[in-house]
Amino acid sequence: MDYYYLRELEGKKAHDPLFIETMNNKKTSTLSDHRCLWIPGPLIIGAGPSGLAVSAYLKQKGVPSLILERSNCIASLWKLKTYDRLRLHLPKQVCELPLMSFPIGFPTYPTKQQFIEYLENYSKNFDIRPWFNEEVKNAEFDEKVGFWRVRSVGKGGMVSEFVCRWLIVATGENAEAVVPEIEGVGEFGGIIKHSSFYKSGEEFRDKKVLVVGCGNSGMEVCLDLCNHDVATSIVVRDSVHILPRDVLGKSTFGLSMWLLKWLPVYLVDHILLIVSWLMLGDTARFGLDRPRLGPLQLKNMSGKTPVLDVGALAKIKNGEIKVRPGIKRLKRKTVEFVNGRTENFDAIILATGYKSNVPYWLKDKDMFCKEDGYPTKPFPNGWKGENGLYAVGFTKRGLLGASIDAKRIAEDIERCWIVEAKHTTPFALLLPQYTS
Repeated sequence: MDYYYLRELEGKKAHDPLFIETMNNKKTSTLSDHRCLWIPGPLIIGAGPSGLAVSAYLKQKGVPSLILERSNCIASLWKLKTYDRLRLHLPKQVCELPLMSFPIGFPTYPTKQQFIEYLENYSKNFDIRPWFNEEVKNAEFDEKVGFWRVRSVGKGGMVSEFVCRWLIVATGENAEAVVPEIEGVGEFGGIIKHSSFYKSGEEFRDKKVLVVGCGNSGMEVCLDLCNHDVATSIVVRDSVHILPRDVLGKSTFGLSMWLLKWLPVYLVDHILLIVSWLMLGDTARFGLDRPRLGPLQLKNMSGKTPVLDVGALAKIKNGEIKVRPGIKRLKRKTVEFVNGRTENFDAIILATGYKSNVPYWLKDKDMFCKEDGYPTKPFPNGWKGENGLYAVGFTKRGLLGASIDAKRIAEDIERCWIVEAKHTTPFALLLPQYTS
């Protein structure tokens, strides 16, 4: 079934006068430099876990789809932009994609390589074949013809326009690295890189490194640096919740979900903080103040994830990792902090997170917020927009949230597909078969 669902757009001409006029005008001006393709099923933007999940659900329901991916592989964030020691921060049971479990022999917290292996097998199992090296530049709903127009640039500069009834945005919360503006970056003279380019502390052995950002990535990068004999410091600008990853052999996340079945969020937060204080002590003594809101309340309101400690806190306590305040400016191999202190460093790692890139390419007024690129409606209502527009992977609830939305999207499109297939089949029969 090598992309049998891709059809040349001109097949519509025989039946829709308005479509004929619009597309003839477009074809006249652009025939020489790009192709135009009609997608009878949904078009999915992004071949990360969210895009794979919704594609698999659609496949199960007999609805063909096509994924466009700007990179050269599936799950490019995991394959190309993560450090070597990374493991899933949550138990594998809540990180499985729909319709396929992790192999029985996988540990509770699979490694980066194991998770990538799982995703590759998932893609093969459901015969998901994305189009790689297709960077979407613009997507806009054409009210004249009632379809989405998605323009992408592929390898070699080939411009393609895909026309579809349903558009699924699966580029996710981590599409682009967030790089803060720091005064004096040009003067520093040492290595400054985002954590998406960090692989291992071996590169910095016997050097002095400053990590900016105290989320899960920042803490793990610090731990990895320490394990490679790097003099490590971490910038902590905001308050942060640090929780033990496991409690009495069980995951803290699992404990939270179990308690939420019977108790309100604020009470579960109170229990988690008591347990954390008993196991980790008072983190404020080491420059790690806790937010006023509990970890679960804060996650629900802002999406800010608590740090699940895997060893970095112990290094902070014994002084191997030093806590520093915010940066005021950089000078030659020197960092000046907001408290007036200056210190020399060989390199700076920016563990400052990621952001959505949806506002840069999707022309939509209502579904996505222009400021942060998230759906304007919070979970669980942010998965569906107008005119066949959907979003998956923007729930701020990880892979579990993405799987929930993927199921809803597939079920919604299936209902439309059954009705609309009766009308589109005659057109498809007129169109030439597309071969990859």
